[in-house]
Amino acid sequence: MAALAGIGRMPDTIEDRAVVVQMRRRTPTEQVAPYRHRRDRPRLQKLSERLNGWLRDDLSALEAAEPVMPVEDRAADTWEPLIAIADHAGANWPHRARTALLDLQDESDDDQSERIRLLADCHTAFGSEQALPTQQLLRHLRADPEAPWADYGPRGDGLTARQLGKLLSEYGIQSGTVRFTQGRAKGYRRDSFDDAWARYTPELVTDSNSPGGPPREPALTLVRTPRDDLRGA
Repeated sequence: MAALAGIGRMPDTIEDRAVVVQMRRRTPTEQVAPYRHRRDRPRLQKLSERLNGWLRDDLSALEAAEPVMPVEDRAADTWEPLIAIADHAGANWPHRARTALLDLQDESDDDQSERIRLLADCHTAFGSEQALPTQQLLRHLRADPEAPWADYGPRGDGLTARQLGKLLSEYGIQSGTVRFTQGRAKGYRRDSFDDAWARYTPELVTDSNSPGGPPREPALTLVRTPRDDLRGA
């Protein structure tokens, strides 16, 4: 396993396969001992050596371990080595490790749900439009009283163009200069959302193809020719 640190969120492809620990700025009333390289590193190095020796002595048992996991699929694959180590350590570590897993997984699921909600709300805002100015898209999003966008942000000021761009960039969606009937303006094109909608909100894509939904372009059909058959022979 590797440790990555950064400011802000990392791409979904990384966070979905990682144990994400959110760091927060300490408050003025919180006292934290500062880290000093010359003073603290030797002690941490000794601890690292002890842990490494303990793991290597029992490596075969850890490799064969199949711990009971409180989650499934990708989350289970990510956490399994840590849970196996906790089970091997014994005492209250198995309980503590699984509690931490569930707590951190709940936070991750909440963040993921919020971003998928944004994709769904953008789909609603577009309707049958092929492009929307950024400010018009923001007005649509903030107008929904049941959505979190009207008071989004640390101060509750509402979703901004910058925040919208940052959230959507995780899906490869970017704004650009678009020609509208009123002139050129920064905005988003509908087709830039198509891949994210198909992957994360497929039910919306299906609904769009149903009667009453916005018409979509027909899928391309691959036609085989005799030359294609010869190449495959």
